[in-house]
Amino acid sequence: MRKFDTKIQYLKYKVIREVAKQAFNDTLYDNLLDIPRIIVPGKIPTMRCCVYKERAILAERVKIAMGGNKDNPNIIEVIDIACDECPAAGYEVTDSCRGCLAHRCEDACKRGAISFDHNHVAHIDKTKCVECGMCSKVCPFFAIINRKRPCQNACKIKAISINEDNVASIDNEKCIACGACVYQCPFGAIMDKSYILDVIKLLKDARANKDFKLYALVAPSITSQFSYAKIGQVVKGLKMLGFSEVKEAALGADMVAQEEALELSEKGFLTSSCCPAFVSYIKTNYKDLVPFISHNLSPMATLAKFIKDNDKDAKIVFVGPCTAKKKEIKLDNVKNYVDSVLTFEELQALFDSLDIDITNLEEEKLEDATYYGRVFARNGGLQEAVQQSLKEQGLDNFKFNPLACNGIEECRMALMKKSKNVLTNNFIEGMACVGGCIGGAGCLTHGEKNKLEVDKFAKEALDKSILKNIEKLKQNS
Repeated sequence: MRKFDTKIQYLKYKVIREVAKQAFNDTLYDNLLDIPRIIVPGKIPTMRCCVYKERAILAERVKIAMGGNKDNPNIIEVIDIACDECPAAGYEVTDSCRGCLAHRCEDACKRGAISFDHNHVAHIDKTKCVECGMCSKVCPFFAIINRKRPCQNACKIKAISINEDNVASIDNEKCIACGACVYQCPFGAIMDKSYILDVIKLLKDARANKDFKLYALVAPSITSQFSYAKIGQVVKGLKMLGFSEVKEAALGADMVAQEEALELSEKGFLTSSCCPAFVSYIKTNYKDLVPFISHNLSPMATLAKFIKDNDKDAKIVFVGPCTAKKKEIKLDNVKNYVDSVLTFEELQALFDSLDIDITNLEEEKLEDATYYGRVFARNGGLQEAVQQSLKEQGLDNFKFNPLACNGIEECRMALMKKSKNVLTNNFIEGMACVGGCIGGAGCLTHGEKNKLEVDKFAKEALDKSILKNIEKLKQNS
C-alpha cells in the first residue's frame, strides 16, 4: 500500500513518525540521538554513500521535524550537508560545441567570459559570467545550456540561488513558502518545519481537560488524500488522536465566497485572499495592488475566528496540503485564531505513530460545507463559488469576468497585466500551486486523480445553498 509519491516523502514521513512516537511516549529527549539509528539501523546506508553521513543528515531532519531553526523566520529550510549532489548551476558549454569559427558566443558576451582552446571549443569563466544567457541565445548548435537545479526550476519566483559553497540558499524576503522546492528536491535537502510537537501537546492537553475543545479544521483537498481509506475513517481517526471536533474548512470557504462576492460587486475589481502564498507574492512584488486584495481572511482563518468567537477556550489545528499555512498562522491577523498546522504528510505520521489503522475504523460523516466551498480545493473552484454567491445574493447583474490562475507563473502574468492596466478581467483567483490546493507540497499524492476525488465529494453537497448553509451554522453555534 503506497501512500506517497516519492521515497523522499517517505523518508521525511519516517522521521516525523518517529519524532511523534517518542513525543507521545514522553521519551523524545531521552532518545533524540538514537532516532537516526532507528531509521537507518546497521552499517549499510540506504540512500547515501556513507551511513554516518546519512545519519548526520537524518539528525538535521529530526531538528526540522521538531520545529527547525528558531532564528530563521522562514518555515522552509535547507539542510546544507544534504545539498551536495547536484551539479554546479549556471550556463555551461556542452559536447555539442563544434569549435566553429564564427564565435558568436564570444561576440555576444559583454563580460569577456568566453574563451577558446586550441580546438576553438568555447569555455565559460564562471568568475566573469553574470548568467545573462546571451551566449546561449546566439549559439547555432544550441551547445550552451543553462543548468538549473531542480529547486531553482521549481521556484518560479526566483527566491533560490546557489551560494559559494555550492549549496541552495533561500531569500526569505522573496520566498512565499509555497513549498514547491520541498517537493521537487530529489535529495530532500529542503524541508518545511514541522509543528507536530505543538500539535501533540495540544492533543495531550485536550485529553487531560474535558472542558477544553480541540478542533481539527480539515482542508477540502483531504478528500483527494488517504485514498487507501474512506474520508469518514479519516474523520474517526482524527477523533481517536484526541480531537474533540472535526470541521470542514470548506465551511469557511462558503463564508469567504459570500463576502468576496459582495466586496467584488462594491469595488469592481478584486484578487482572492484564500491562498497565503499568492497573497504574500502580491505584497512582496506588487505593492500597488495590495488594496485590491480581498479584505477577507482565508477560509481556514475565517472559520477558526467564527469558532473562537463562539468558544473562547477552543484550540484549533488546521489540517491541509499547504506549507504556506504554517507561515500564515504567524501573521498578526491570524495568530489568535489558529493554534497550529498539520500537513497531510504529518497527519499520516501521527496516525502511524499511535498505530491507528484508519482502514479498520468505522466511518464518521463529514458534512458541513456546500459543493462550492469544497471545490475551493482545486483551480477554478473559487470563481465558481463567487459566481454562485453573486447569484444567491441577488447580485447576478454584476458582470463577473474572472480569471483563474493555475500556479504562481500564471498569477504573475495576471498581476503584471493588472499593474499595467491591460487586464480585462475583474477578479483574479490566485493559486500558487499548480492544480490549486490539491497540488500543495504537503499532499501525500499529486495528480489529476486528486481533482476527480474532490469533485466527487463536492457533488455530494450539490443541493446545499451557500447562504442557507451559513445561516444554519450561525443558528447552531
